[in-house]
Amino acid sequence: MASKHLEHSKTIKIRTACFLMAAWLGIFLTACGQSENPGKNPRETSSAKAVLLPTEGSDVRGVVNFTEVKDGVKIVAHIEGLSEGPHGFHIHEHGDCSAPDASSAGGHYNPTNKKHGCPGDEERHVGDLGNIVADENGSAHYERIDSVIRLNGEHSIIGKAVIVHEKEDDCKTDPTGDAGGRMACGVITPLPNQ
Repeated sequence: MASKHLEHSKTIKIRTACFLMAAWLGIFLTACGQSENPGKNPRETSSAKAVLLPTEGSDVRGVVNFTEVKDGVKIVAHIEGLSEGPHGFHIHEHGDCSAPDASSAGGHYNPTNKKHGCPGDEERHVGDLGNIVADENGSAHYERIDSVIRLNGEHSIIGKAVIVHEKEDDCKTDPTGDAGGRMACGVITPLPNQ
């Protein structure tokens, strides 16, 4: 009788251990992005946002939203405090706006080693978004779908920085477009999936 009780106790302990191991494995795989649904990676995002704050001596600020759509990524930006006219508008390689002049954001995001260009050019940096044009009140609106930038995958823009420049991007001078100083900087952060 004692032998049966001992066997039953061992079986319960083994089942409990197996259950706990399975539970921990499930938690571990989910945390690593390997959910039970292999077609959906919980780490992927369908939208992101950058809040742009002024660099030293500047009053430029704004918000840039990125949303995955059928043909690429839709970019919608609202910027205030600019001088009237066009201003270079780019994604830079480092999500670091800590330097007073935003030099900590590095150069244009260019993981494919291309020459500088405009958004519609075949030869362009991933981060080349062209110009944002301010009206007489210093307000600028930018809205377009970009087929090159990505929110997920190898060349994701998540964690990079958006920069608005002092002058117009000429879309040819490599590597900066001769767009001048950096007026505002913001880090691109993912938004929770809906």
